[in-house]
Amino acid sequence: MPPGQNQSWVSEFILLGFSSDPTTNRILFIAFLLLYLSSVLGNGLIVTLICLDMHLHTSMYFFLCILSLLDMGSVTTTMPQMLVHLLAQSQTISFAGCWLQMYMFGALGLTESIFFVVMAYDRYVAICYPPRYAVILSWGLCTWLSAGTWACGFFFFVIHTFFTMRLPYCGLACMDTNLIAMVDLVISVFMVVAPLSLIVASYIRIAQAILKIKSMQPRCKAFSICASHLTVVTFFYAPATYIYIRPNSRYSPEQDKQISLFYNVFTVLLNPVVYILRNKDIKRAFLKVMQSSRLSSK
Repeated sequence: MPPGQNQSWVSEFILLGFSSDPTTNRILFIAFLLLYLSSVLGNGLIVTLICLDMHLHTSMYFFLCILSLLDMGSVTTTMPQMLVHLLAQSQTISFAGCWLQMYMFGALGLTESIFFVVMAYDRYVAICYPPRYAVILSWGLCTWLSAGTWACGFFFFVIHTFFTMRLPYCGLACMDTNLIAMVDLVISVFMVVAPLSLIVASYIRIAQAILKIKSMQPRCKAFSICASHLTVVTFFYAPATYIYIRPNSRYSPEQDKQISLFYNVFTVLLNPVVYILRNKDIKRAFLKVMQSSRLSSK
């Protein structure tokens, strides 16, 4: 803090939570614990199946594995802290802990937003250039694309965290916040508008390519390949668009809690449900692992 200002530095924040009633908090603890465990186990199952089954060692499933790791990291950044506070007497979080949590959650979210563009590009190449798919999306390119999205997400959110931490705090940020609002706007465009525009452009080209297919069966198969990704993208960007792009006049703390919960927990839980139920290769790998475990236990 600049010298000469009569302000005390905040060392911790109080988390208001969802309810002040202990009984309600215990019910929420059980519900959120089940959701958290289901999210981690579901995404962990996808990662395990892709690692174990050689038939899933393709760029599509490599990207799906990265997506599951991002989801597990994102939900683990916030949910354990929330579960502790639902039962603990103290509802505080340290200043450093708050910023670390904010940075990790934001960086992982930004990385995932960019990564959906990479997955859309994978589907674009698979549908529009099937004979050259393995050549274009080589393992080297896949590795560079994945590493690049992680680097971009974690680097650009450092900027947001840096400007936010420079604010002096006296209960609330007690100085002009126009600069951080501008930074938030830039990151919102980078996190939502630009990736979503690229995804839409990719799927326009994909739709054009699919409509040129004369046979109905290959056309349905092509649509099925893209359906899971489109479903996950919709459930990711719909709440993200509302949270980051909506005007300030529509700000509602209580509504934001509910949407953030859906954005952080239910979307992460939805991803493995969508991919396991709709993807025949994943289901086949799961049945193969289950069958192998039964034989080994006999």
